[in-house]
Amino acid sequence: MTGYRQVLAVRGMAALLGVSLLARAAITADVTALTMYVVLRLDLGYVAAGGVAAALTAGVALGGPLLGRMTDRRGLRAVLTITVASQAVFWASVPVLPYAVLLGASFAAGLLMVPVQAVTRQAIAAMTTPGQRRAAFALESVQGELAYLVGPALVILCAAELSPQAVAWGLGAVIVAGGIGIALLDPPLRAEGEVATGSPVRPARREWLDRRMVAVLAMGFGATALLSGIDLAIVATLKEAGQVSWAAVVVAVFGVTSVAGGLVYGTSRRPMPTWLLLGLLGLLTIPAGLAHDWRWLCLAVVGAGLLTAPTLSTVADAVSRLAPAGVRGEATGLQASAASAGFALGSPIAGLAIDAALPGGGFAAAGLAGLAAALIGHLLSRSRRADDRPPGRRPRPASAEPRPTSAERRSPVSSSDSVGCRS
Repeated sequence: MTGYRQVLAVRGMAALLGVSLLARAAITADVTALTMYVVLRLDLGYVAAGGVAAALTAGVALGGPLLGRMTDRRGLRAVLTITVASQAVFWASVPVLPYAVLLGASFAAGLLMVPVQAVTRQAIAAMTTPGQRRAAFALESVQGELAYLVGPALVILCAAELSPQAVAWGLGAVIVAGGIGIALLDPPLRAEGEVATGSPVRPARREWLDRRMVAVLAMGFGATALLSGIDLAIVATLKEAGQVSWAAVVVAVFGVTSVAGGLVYGTSRRPMPTWLLLGLLGLLTIPAGLAHDWRWLCLAVVGAGLLTAPTLSTVADAVSRLAPAGVRGEATGLQASAASAGFALGSPIAGLAIDAALPGGGFAAAGLAGLAAALIGHLLSRSRRADDRPPGRRPRPASAEPRPTSAERRSPVSSSDSVGCRS
C-alpha cells in the first residue's frame, strides 16, 4: 500500500478524489433519477423514460471532446463555469418541463455535463510521477466502481421515500456542488515540465490521434460495452430463474470484486497490456452464462469483477501517456465519449443475444464484444510498431540524435529540456 500512500500524499490529491467521488456518484445516477421521474411523476412508462436516458447519454458522448477541447484552449474554470450553471438550470427546471421539452433539455444537459471524470484523469496525469500513475489510476477506477455501487442505489432508495422531483433537485445540487468544489480546488491539468512560456503547443490531430490512440479508444469502448452487457445479462438470468430480487446482490458482488481487483493491480510492479487484460475479461465473462441461480452467478462474476477496474485503469493510463499536453483535454473527452458509446450499445447487443437464445447468451455476447475489441486493439498496436520500423531501413547509430517531431520543432522548449515530461 506504499504506492497509495504516496499518491494520497501528493498535495491536493486526496481532496480532489473526495470531491470527484461525490460528483461522480451523482452523475452515475442521473439516468436513474430521470427514469424514476418520468415513470413515477409523469406516468409515461419505461419507453418514454428510455428516450430521456438516450438523449442524455447522446449528449454526454458528443459533449466530451468538445468540452475537452475547450478546456485545452480556455482553461478549466471557464468550462466549469458554463457546465455548472447549465446543470443548475436543468435540474432546477426538470419538474416543470413537459416531456417533449425534457427530451431536448436532457440532450443539452448531457452536452454540458460537468466533466468530472475527464478533469480528474487529467489532474492525476499532471500531479503524479510516472512511477505513481498506475496506483493513481487504479484509485480513480476504484472510485468509479464505488460511485456506480452507491449512486443509483441511493437514488432509488430516496425515490421510494421522497418525491421524484425532490430527488431530481437533490441530485442536481450534488452535481453543482461537485463542480464548484473542483473549481475551488483548481487542480493543475499539466505538469510543470509540460508548461512552457505561453500556451502549450497544440499538435495537429493527425499527429496524436494515430493507430495507438485509436486502439486504446476501441478497447475503452469494448470494455464498457462488455460491462453494460453484463448488467443486462444478470437481470435477464435472474428474471428467468424467478430471483430478480437478488440482482442487487450479484451486482454488489461484482462491484466489490472489481474494487478489490483494482486495489491489488495498483500495487503490482509489472503492468499488463490493455489488450491482454480486456481479452481475459472477455474470456472470464462468457462462462457466467452457465449459471442459473443467484448463488452460482455471484461466484461466476468474481473472475470478471477482479479484472474490471484494472482494465479500465490501464485504458485511462494509456490515454494520458499517448496524448500530448496541448490536447489532453480533447483526448480524455474522446475516451469519455467512447465509454458512453460502449455503455449505450452494450445493452442492445446483449439484448439481441438474450432474445435470440437464452439469458446466458447475453454473457456470451458481452464477452465476445470484449474479445473483439481486445483483438482490434492488439492488431492496431502491432501495426503501429511495424510502421515505426519500416523494412529495409538501416538502424540509426546509437550516438545519433533522434530527429524531432513537427510538434517539437514548433515548441519553444524541446522534450529533452522539459522537466517531468510524460512517458
